[in-house]
Amino acid sequence: MGEPLFAIVRGRLSNDMLKVGMGVGMIWITRPGVRPLARALNKFTIRKVAALKEPGRYSDGGGLYLRITPAGARSWVFMTAVGGKRVEIGLGAETAVGLSAARRLANQMREATVLGRNPRDVVEHHAPAKLILTFGEYADTYVASVESGWKSVTHREQWRHSLQHHAHNLRGMQISQISTEDVLEVLRPIWLRTPETASRVRARIERVLDAAKAQGHVSREAANPARMKGHLDYLLPKQSGLNRGHHKALPYRDVAHFMFDLRKREALAARCLEFTILTAARSGEALGAVWSEMDLKERLWHVPARRMKASIEHVVPLSDAAIELLNRVKTEFPGSDDAIFAVGGAQRSNMAMAMLLRRMAFGHITTHGFRSTFRDWAGDCTSYQREVIEAALAHTIQNKAERAYRRGTAIERRRQLMHDWAKYLSIIVEPTKPEATALA
Repeated sequence: MGEPLFAIVRGRLSNDMLKVGMGVGMIWITRPGVRPLARALNKFTIRKVAALKEPGRYSDGGGLYLRITPAGARSWVFMTAVGGKRVEIGLGAETAVGLSAARRLANQMREATVLGRNPRDVVEHHAPAKLILTFGEYADTYVASVESGWKSVTHREQWRHSLQHHAHNLRGMQISQISTEDVLEVLRPIWLRTPETASRVRARIERVLDAAKAQGHVSREAANPARMKGHLDYLLPKQSGLNRGHHKALPYRDVAHFMFDLRKREALAARCLEFTILTAARSGEALGAVWSEMDLKERLWHVPARRMKASIEHVVPLSDAAIELLNRVKTEFPGSDDAIFAVGGAQRSNMAMAMLLRRMAFGHITTHGFRSTFRDWAGDCTSYQREVIEAALAHTIQNKAERAYRRGTAIERRRQLMHDWAKYLSIIVEPTKPEATALA
């Protein structure tokens, strides 16, 4: 028997023939008088696999490789020694064989090599099984392949949570065999209790199954079991209180009192929320802000197009209050790419601000709702033109004349608007305690 490159055996060989051990993420093999060999296992994650784009051969450890051809074809291969010669054995296309399935095959092939069997027999024996793709394997691969197009970190986290937590019962099922009843078992417990979450879970399951169909993992003739219109809408009760596209807002008459209480709090999440309100920004724009975007001399915040909802650069004039806030949170030597409101170098999610609102007894409103508060105040309490207000909110403007307000002297008009907004937010001051009067 030739010397194997990698081996895993579960006590089938006598100690005088071979000793095999496993550590955390490692395998090692020894023969009497032979120096132990060690190989790292499971180097990949689903996200790392999806991120690999350049042609080449990438190791997961233990002889398992992902091969990417110049034409972009992706497949798994196993490399070992048979009869003293190095051989490469194909395990199947990456779209048909998930990462965990490839690892299972590689594991069996390492064992076959040590036992003197032909590792190719493993592939032939499992040829039908290797095409079995589970919902969980495909969902993780799908999210990793498309998430680079999602600007919001929170959006990515929500997708993963939905498919790993709420759709947990589907994860081990063959994706081509998922039925309407399987989807209903996921949705029924949350459909009326948390209607918005349930609707998002359903839509994400539907999208994953549609993508699987497009790649040939599900029959093109099969109806999507997670489709709502003309299908699940006949089987699920009507939801009430589901409001899409509307964020609960604080009336502008109450916002100054809210800001007074907010400024008493020292947490970085409080400063991020304060900055978000002062600039009428979206939460993701403020959470992802880095120091290189801030021109403190010109008092401008340049939000790059890649971080904007409309993919158009947005320039925000900074009020005195916003500049003062930035100077307070600025460290002594910040890096140009350091996130301003990060904790320990890690960017926060908007959940931090949502939890802050709950602690302040304002859990009934949303961070995004403060943009509506700003819009209502500007429309009701000021004489600024509509296009100036819409430009301040970075709303997509179709009219060419209105779009001009994003440029040139329009910045100065918006600068005055943001100054007035900051002033309005500060009209409540803490009452001073009366000074004690000395008795004569």
